[in-house]
Amino acid sequence: MAVARSMRRTSPISLVLAALLAFGFICFMLSPSAPSASSASASSQQRQENAAEHPLSPPTKPFFKSQPVRSDGYKAAPPVVHYDLNSLTNTPDSIANGERVLILTPLARFYQGYWDNIEKLTYPHELISLGFIAPKTREGNAAVAALEKAIAKTQSGPIDNRFASISILRQDFEPPLKSQNEKARHAMSAQKERRQSMSRARNSLVFTTLGPGTSWVLWLDSDIVETPATLIQDLTGFDQPVIVPNCFQRYYDSSKKKWDVRPYDYNSWVDSQTAQNLAANMGPDEILLEGYAEMPTYRTLMAHLPDMKKLDPKKMLALDGVGGTALLVKADVHRDGAMFPAFPFFHLVETEGFAKMARRLGYEVIGLPDYFVYHYNE
Repeated sequence: MAVARSMRRTSPISLVLAALLAFGFICFMLSPSAPSASSASASSQQRQENAAEHPLSPPTKPFFKSQPVRSDGYKAAPPVVHYDLNSLTNTPDSIANGERVLILTPLARFYQGYWDNIEKLTYPHELISLGFIAPKTREGNAAVAALEKAIAKTQSGPIDNRFASISILRQDFEPPLKSQNEKARHAMSAQKERRQSMSRARNSLVFTTLGPGTSWVLWLDSDIVETPATLIQDLTGFDQPVIVPNCFQRYYDSSKKKWDVRPYDYNSWVDSQTAQNLAANMGPDEILLEGYAEMPTYRTLMAHLPDMKKLDPKKMLALDGVGGTALLVKADVHRDGAMFPAFPFFHLVETEGFAKMARRLGYEVIGLPDYFVYHYNE
């Protein structure tokens, strides 16, 4: 029996299809506009050109290509790749010269503010690679899980926001401190063992991830939650082998009933005769520490130098020691052998020992007293 025309018009299938089409049209009209095709295409093209040639290439270059397969079905051996380090540049005009930056972060805890901040960096993300190292502890596992969640969101988002490559390492040694709370971390009695362990983690991270195409290394602690969006190009613009901004912390001053700032990192300093005399009378395994009343060194601390009423972000200061909360290094400094001593080096370890080593190699170490990055307030 034939179905009446009026019944065919009101068929349930037709109604469902019409509803789906209408819903799709509304979603299309209300969805935010995508980046221009030309912008996305240019970014994608640059990423393809920067891609590694084979899986054994440095982790600071993304690998998109599959290995060729031989006639017998086995994958061909990777080709020999030549890298001309003489053509590698690290200049004040780092963006125009397409200079690749490696951001390295020892990760004990994950702070969303840290990730939000690096996402806002205006240096082209296709020129930025990220490297992390985390301890094999419960807190380390939680930090890596949170980091991987943030990475998945960013790396599947708009192509201009994606980083060139990301590496995550796990420490192959036990950390000396099980707790990462601020009081335990900064206890004077824990400093030598803690900072020697940090040195090993930093060295493992840079030795594993530094590639032949890397021009700059930015050490950025996981609890740095606020920097200028132009941090990388600001620091490369000074064209210094080693340069460190001042690390402060925002806090609520209950006596003034308002938010204020205070110094946080005291490891960037100019040496003093008092500290040198202390070192001269120390045993070979003893180290100098900064910021503790029990060991007055009377060094000039960069943290105490800013005149908050008259700031000059371009002011430079020659330093003897540096902190590692935010530290930009020309990659050649690391390639020439400057690392973070996990042993007393002129009675210094970790970042302060690194500054001493860089200076012994003939490199200048510079601080920016009036240029600030901000540490998470615990």
